[in-house]
Amino acid sequence: MQDKPYAAFQAKLLPSIDPDKVIGVRTPQLREYAKELYKVQKGSGVAEGDEAGKAMVQEFLAALPHTYFEEKQLHAFLISLEKDFDTCVTQVEAFLPFVDNWATCDQMSPKAFKKQPEKLLPYIDRWISSDHTYTVRFAVGMLMEHFLDGRFDAKYAEMVAQIRSDEYYINMMIAWYFATALAKQYEAVIPYLEQKRLAPWTHNRAIQKSIESYRITDEQKAYLRTLKVHC
Repeated sequence: MQDKPYAAFQAKLLPSIDPDKVIGVRTPQLREYAKELYKVQKGSGVAEGDEAGKAMVQEFLAALPHTYFEEKQLHAFLISLEKDFDTCVTQVEAFLPFVDNWATCDQMSPKAFKKQPEKLLPYIDRWISSDHTYTVRFAVGMLMEHFLDGRFDAKYAEMVAQIRSDEYYINMMIAWYFATALAKQYEAVIPYLEQKRLAPWTHNRAIQKSIESYRITDEQKAYLRTLKVHC
């Protein structure tokens, strides 16, 4: 599946990854391969009864840390396909300490969490306090994905606002969270910017991302521009 020109392009987007550890496999192909392996793992479809195949997949999931970026992606996509919540969260907790880039972190979106998001909250609460960059980023991503619509509560925005970090990839996710929150829960979230509750760089980046969003009205964008701070 390797595409060497794509590997060179992709490596530029992943500054935390050694370019020699990027094979160059496109995401759609990896997702399809993950689906095939998931069927093997569960013993369904054409792979039914393939015990050696099941063992192979389990061995892969246990072989942490992985060497190549694509292995990490494949692992994340396999976890995302898992339908049982308890199995899924166990796999996530085993894998998160070894996530070392924004792409793998952001593209891990477990189906099981979508069905039972309330069960996820105690885990998010623990992950968001982690000292590992991508565990924190994942926790904020889960709050953004599952708790900004009908399940929104201001206490979730407060959890994110209280994070303080020097890590670029954490602060970018905080900014992304608040920009998305402004689009979905403007009245509840605008006080965080009015009261300058975020770190200055993150505050300004959240405003910038909001101004670039088509989901924010022109009037809201004009007001947000007045809230920028000097770093």
